[in-house]
Amino acid sequence: DVQVLPSFQHYEPQAVAVIGPDSTRLALTTAAVLSLFLVPEISYEASTETLSLKRLYPSFLRTIPSDRQQVKAIFLLLQHFGWTWVVLLGSDNTYGRAGLDALQELLTASNVCVAYRGTIPANSDTSNPELHNLARILTDVKVNVTVVFSNRGSVIPFFEVVVQRNITGMVWVASEDWLLAKTVWQVPGIQTIGSVIGMAVEKPEPTMLERFKAWKMLEEGAAAECASSTEADGESTGSAWLDCTQCCTGCHTLATAPDMYDAQGSFNVYSAVYAVAHGLHDLLGCASGACSKGTVYPWQLLQKIRQVNFTLYKSRISFDDSGDIRKGYDIVMWKWSGPNWASDVIGTFRVNPDRLSLDAGKILWHTTDGQAPNSVCSEACQPGEKRLQQSRHLCCFSCVACPSGTFLNTSDPFDCQACGLDEWAPAGSEVCFNRTVEFLSWSGPLSLALLALAALLMLLIAALAVLFALNASTPVVKSAGGKTCFLMLGSLACTCSSLFCYFGEPSRVACLLRLPLFAISFTVFLSCVATRSFQILCIFKLNARYPALYEAWMRRRGPVLFMVASTAVQVVLCVVAEAASPSVPRREYGAWAEWVVLECAPSAAADAATAYTVLLSAGCFVLSYAGTDLPAAYNEAKSLTVSLLLHL
Repeated sequence: DVQVLPSFQHYEPQAVAVIGPDSTRLALTTAAVLSLFLVPEISYEASTETLSLKRLYPSFLRTIPSDRQQVKAIFLLLQHFGWTWVVLLGSDNTYGRAGLDALQELLTASNVCVAYRGTIPANSDTSNPELHNLARILTDVKVNVTVVFSNRGSVIPFFEVVVQRNITGMVWVASEDWLLAKTVWQVPGIQTIGSVIGMAVEKPEPTMLERFKAWKMLEEGAAAECASSTEADGESTGSAWLDCTQCCTGCHTLATAPDMYDAQGSFNVYSAVYAVAHGLHDLLGCASGACSKGTVYPWQLLQKIRQVNFTLYKSRISFDDSGDIRKGYDIVMWKWSGPNWASDVIGTFRVNPDRLSLDAGKILWHTTDGQAPNSVCSEACQPGEKRLQQSRHLCCFSCVACPSGTFLNTSDPFDCQACGLDEWAPAGSEVCFNRTVEFLSWSGPLSLALLALAALLMLLIAALAVLFALNASTPVVKSAGGKTCFLMLGSLACTCSSLFCYFGEPSRVACLLRLPLFAISFTVFLSCVATRSFQILCIFKLNARYPALYEAWMRRRGPVLFMVASTAVQVVLCVVAEAASPSVPRREYGAWAEWVVLECAPSAAADAATAYTVLLSAGCFVLSYAGTDLPAAYNEAKSLTVSLLLHL
């Protein structure tokens, strides 16, 4: 019975610290009890992450890394080789279940998919149907990489079944408990299963391993002598050369169970003993040469052990806030030379910060080309192709090229994102490109051709104006219209000048002027043409029948009034239409994918002006056509008819 005291500070147990036990199952029990009294417990084999919870196990420490670090190392290993389609198998105990839970949590948050997760039954043999079912599933899911997070006892019958069912050519990622276990690699035929790579706690310094081997041989000899002494005189005795402090009541030779000897485990025990010793040394003030004789309470020793920081055979021994030793893993790979087994350190995993490094030159894969096997559900898509998920697994997908105008962002391989308004992208693109801004520049080939044509036309108009001016008093010019000819030539010149508003980057002034300038100028020209055609028609056809009509037309200045009125109507239409729907510069994105066209927005003035111009042109055509049968001296009506017909 344990007497209940008012405070844990008053407990004085016979043992102020406990080293062990060697399994997670036992450690969970002892840690729960000892933590009630804050008795330091240092385990050398229990690695489950649960024991790092200080609110549950405040006095628990360990000299073996937590499975949390091992899981991180396995995760980084899978990522390093691009293995995204894996099977997870674990032993049916706390070690296996907790390890797989932590690993699957990491994998779920990344791009690695678990094709199947299974449990290796405990205490089974090769006749167990569950083992054969696991082996069958491994072949059905078509994976090349299997993570086996298990203790050594469970994997032995499992690999025996794997060998029986001739499962070969796979990669097996091993947890540290069974990777270097002799009983595992001695399974008959196991060298055919493929490549075995996994985690092993950092190796002790070589001289330490040699010292452990010497102790082993000494212990075996001592056990044999102790056993023979017990048989001879019924009690345990110690030889003069053997430094025994306890009676040996059940001695046995370690050679009968060779796999029980573990140099790494021995070093973990060695480290735990030294951690307690350093804590006591510091607590009792032994640095001064004389240790204090005061009472040592467990809670006091616990504080000192947490603070230890020393080097043991070139290995740094210290604990973090969770009571876990600050130690990483070696990445170890099995190597076979015929039936001879060996292991080689091909890389390391270090903590704070977490980093994985591998020596590619030391890795020998089972593949024919010597390259790392591929283990994916679907091959990677080509650049610019999005993934179309085909099942609940993100790693299983088909590839579809992103349509034009979209691109594939590396942050989301399942969705194509639209380019910006001023950007474009061809189909199957990973980036967007800036659109080229296009407008009718002054220096373009088409622009130069149009400008040359306009200049030539205006020069022709100017030449005609000069010619008419020089011969203004001649009958030919007077019969052609006299001063009206200059108005017609001027309106045509203004019509041609409207062309210059279409070149260069559109501005608000250019957009507002170019259509009204053309429409009003051309209306003036058509008004002159209509007036001239009507006058000729009146002279030869209407004057004889209705002489008063022509006289009134001329006396009341009908030609001028008609030209002013028809032009005024066009001016009013343009002003009202521009006020209601002004033509302003805009960027047109829909014409071409890779271009942004700068243009003037269409206005209601364009429709109104065009409709009025067409109506006026039709009237001119009717008048000119009516005069096509006039005398040859007035054949201009025929020319006007052809010109207006082409215009319409």
